[in-house]
Amino acid sequence: MTHSGEAQSQDGRARRTTTTTAATPQQTPMPKSSPSPKPGLVRPGTVVLSDDPPPEMANPLGAEIGENETLKIDTDLVNLNVRVIDRNNRPIGDIRKEEFHVFENGVPQQIFYFSKEEVPISYGLAIDTSGSLRSQLGQVLEAGKSIINSNKKGDETFLVRFISSDKIEQVQDFTSNKDDLLDSLDSFYTEGGQTAVVDAVYVSAEHVAEYKKGDASDRRRRALIVVTDGEDRGSTYTQEELFQRLREEDVQIYVIGFVNELDKEGGVIRKSPREKAVNLINRIVKETGGRAFFPESLSDLPQIAEEIIRDLRTQYVVSYSPTDKTRDGSYRAIRVTVDDAAGKDKRIALTRSGRVAGREGPPVPKPPVTRNVTPTAPVQKATSTGRNP
Repeated sequence: MTHSGEAQSQDGRARRTTTTTAATPQQTPMPKSSPSPKPGLVRPGTVVLSDDPPPEMANPLGAEIGENETLKIDTDLVNLNVRVIDRNNRPIGDIRKEEFHVFENGVPQQIFYFSKEEVPISYGLAIDTSGSLRSQLGQVLEAGKSIINSNKKGDETFLVRFISSDKIEQVQDFTSNKDDLLDSLDSFYTEGGQTAVVDAVYVSAEHVAEYKKGDASDRRRRALIVVTDGEDRGSTYTQEELFQRLREEDVQIYVIGFVNELDKEGGVIRKSPREKAVNLINRIVKETGGRAFFPESLSDLPQIAEEIIRDLRTQYVVSYSPTDKTRDGSYRAIRVTVDDAAGKDKRIALTRSGRVAGREGPPVPKPPVTRNVTPTAPVQKATSTGRNP
């Protein structure tokens, strides 16, 4: 995702961002008269550990460290944002660390860090402004304003409007200024084009994932909210390329899918446009631990906005150190379970479905693909009833 004036790639594909692997931190002991320094971050873009590292990580062998020796600490933790709900999709917020169980490729993992603390959220709001959503756009923007108005101190949002593969516009970059965000939403309009849902999700999720990734004080949660009919007509990235990218990042994706206007008639071997759209949306949210909404009418949008806000605020942070330390670029399935409470509804834990184990050595370079976005004059201004209070 780029601004106007950037170089255009030869193939016109959405920009890829090179994924970097943080070097293993090294800690040189201070003189014996000084207290031992404590680790700061697990990895760029993840949560901060508590003041004292787990004893298994601080000195696994329990050996005495000499003044001129270097202690290498394995801080390659995997961090999960976990929602816990009951059968009626109501959040459960009173679960203890010992009630969580994490499995990677079916192997139990030890939980090193656990928190219910509310942390700042960096999220994107990407709205399909193709002609198919013309009649819904006004109410969609009002729902977007409800979400933005719920932002708390430290939260930051960026805005994207998308149509075709060459029209994915970053209308407003990350900011905590609600007035700027609300004004930018008022500038959204619809126009014709072949909707590129996959491309829009790819570059928007990448932008969220990379934002402040190297900030030493980063403890934020990252999310992307997408509003679309889900019918992809002209993306340059394939779905498999999208899901491969999503597995490399920790971004939860929420999708509001207006699929009811799509043709639901398919063929013997061909799925209907509606079925394909629903399948794409459901897979996106399953891969990232997010949630899909399929409104029956525009009157459902205020409630959907409230549920997205609630979901983003009521999550647990669970971190584990993988028992399999191999960095071979393979996919590792992740499953989280929660003990059921006696006499209460079943507890269901939802998080991303897996991760890609980083490779040893320098990252494999990706093609330097960019996108040229040229602003155009509005064709149709979305109707709006004004800002939420």
